[in-house]
Amino acid sequence: EDLGIEKRISITPEIVKKYCGLGIEVFLNESYGTHLGISDNEYKKFGVKILKDKKEVLQVIDVGLFVNVLLAEQIDLFKKDACVIGTFDPYRNKELLNKLILKNIKIFSLDFLPRITRAQSMDVLSSQANLAGYRAVIESVNEFNQAIPMMMTAAGTILPAKFLVIGAGVAGLQAIATAKRLGAIVFATDVRTAAKEQVESLGGKFLT
Repeated sequence: EDLGIEKRISITPEIVKKYCGLGIEVFLNESYGTHLGISDNEYKKFGVKILKDKKEVLQVIDVGLFVNVLLAEQIDLFKKDACVIGTFDPYRNKELLNKLILKNIKIFSLDFLPRITRAQSMDVLSSQANLAGYRAVIESVNEFNQAIPMMMTAAGTILPAKFLVIGAGVAGLQAIATAKRLGAIVFATDVRTAAKEQVESLGGKFLT
C-alpha cells in the first residue's frame, strides 16, 4: 500500500495461518507489518515466503490482496491473467482499473460487494465506517480543546459539551456512542425516521 498515510495491511499472521492450512503459498515483502508491530518472523512461522520488495512479490503472485488501488507502475509487473482483490474505489480509479482489464487481470473490488446477509462475512465497509465514526469524535474533541463531560468543582460547574451527528448509519451510530461515553450531550439527525430508535437506544436525542 503506497499512499503514504495508509497504515492498514491486507493480511495478518492469523489469516495467513488459514491460507497456508489450505495449501496456498503466501508471499510478502520484507517488513510488511512492522509498522503495526508484526515482525516478519510471525509470518514466516506459518510458512510465508518473505521476498525483498513489493516488485518481487507482484511478479510471482497469481492473486494479490490490496487495501487500496495499485500504482500505475505496479500494474506492468503482474502476470497475465492474475487476479486482484481489495477496495479499489472504481468510480475514482477508472483509468487505473482499465489498465488492469487490458492486461486481462481480474478485479474484485470489495467496496462493490452487495451488502446482503449472505455476504456479511466479506463486508469490508462496516468495520471502516465504525472506525471513521469513532475517529471523527476523537479528532473533534482534540479541535474543541475543552472538557467534554459535566464537571462540578469548588470553582464552579462546567456544562457538558453538545455534539451534533449528521447521519445515523454505521459511522454515525459509532460517533454517537463514542461522544456519549465521553460525557457529551448528543443530538443526531438522519433522513430515515427509522434511525430515531437506534439513536435513542445509544442515549442520543433525535432531531427531525
